[in-house]
Amino acid sequence: MLSAQINPLLAQVSPMTWVVGGVVLLVLMLFFYLVANVFRLWIQAQLTRADVGLLQLITMPFRKVQPAVIVNNKISLVKAGLVDVNTDQMEAHYLAGGRLDRVCKAMVAADRANIGLDWKTCTAIDLAGRDVLEAVQTSVNPKVIDCPGAASGKNTIDAVAADGIQLKARARVTVRTNIRQLVGGATEETIIARVGEGIVSAIGSSESHKAVLANPDTISKAVLARSLDAGTAYEILSIDIADVDVGVNIGSRLQADQAEADTKRYKAEAEQRRAMAVAAEQEFRAKVEENRALVVLAEAEVPKAMADAFRNGNLGIFDYYRMKNIDADTTMRRKIGGEDPGKKPT
Repeated sequence: MLSAQINPLLAQVSPMTWVVGGVVLLVLMLFFYLVANVFRLWIQAQLTRADVGLLQLITMPFRKVQPAVIVNNKISLVKAGLVDVNTDQMEAHYLAGGRLDRVCKAMVAADRANIGLDWKTCTAIDLAGRDVLEAVQTSVNPKVIDCPGAASGKNTIDAVAADGIQLKARARVTVRTNIRQLVGGATEETIIARVGEGIVSAIGSSESHKAVLANPDTISKAVLARSLDAGTAYEILSIDIADVDVGVNIGSRLQADQAEADTKRYKAEAEQRRAMAVAAEQEFRAKVEENRALVVLAEAEVPKAMADAFRNGNLGIFDYYRMKNIDADTTMRRKIGGEDPGKKPT
């Protein structure tokens, strides 16, 4: 009977009414689903006075924002007494890809440590890629940086004093974060490089390695006086020389290398002079042979000149015999003196 009475009523409903009713039902179901998901968060926010509206919670998923992240971090800020940060600012940082959890924890930690850190600066540090929570923790609890760093692959900083002795040093640098210069400031690598450069300069300016070994604190004082933390994200509190060892005698090694180089140079110069002397000797011998050839040529002209003198009447027979006698006397004297009579006088 009941179905017989309902069927005529359903037959009187138009198809458009069914479509509208279905759409309304679907919207109501979606609304109740969203309300059911965010109602617990809204109640939690209201009980903690976090000032997050129900409409904001419902519309957050449409903006690709997780309501639980916003509510939980907003509650932590409100409970810490930081009420200046509103929900829109938190959503903007979340949508920008920031790490909202660490930013809010950093704000709370900075407030408890009486560090002046506002929301704009904190979010800027986070979006710059720096870990703002770690920076706040380092500002409260300074950390120690080993110099040289592990990334360099070296265990010591090597430097040479004025007396030529090599020293191997290791330093420990105590730093804390400089919040004001964290954005755009240099990182730990710059601190390590500057401290290493300062140690090398301090050791190199020492007159003797013994003075450095006796007073290692002179290195720390010299390095600290150079304001190495300028333009960095850290403030150097102290530089402690952990260890100083004596290396090799660089001065004597350099002198030995220089002496070896000088020896090679002197040998080369001596060989050059010897070669020049040999060349000069060969030239002199060639000159002697050339002069001897000229003498032979001149002696060959003597018989011709004597023949011409006989023909022209300038030389008589007695003159010829007198010359022969002189030649014979000369030969006899050479034999008496033990000289080879056949050798021509030079």
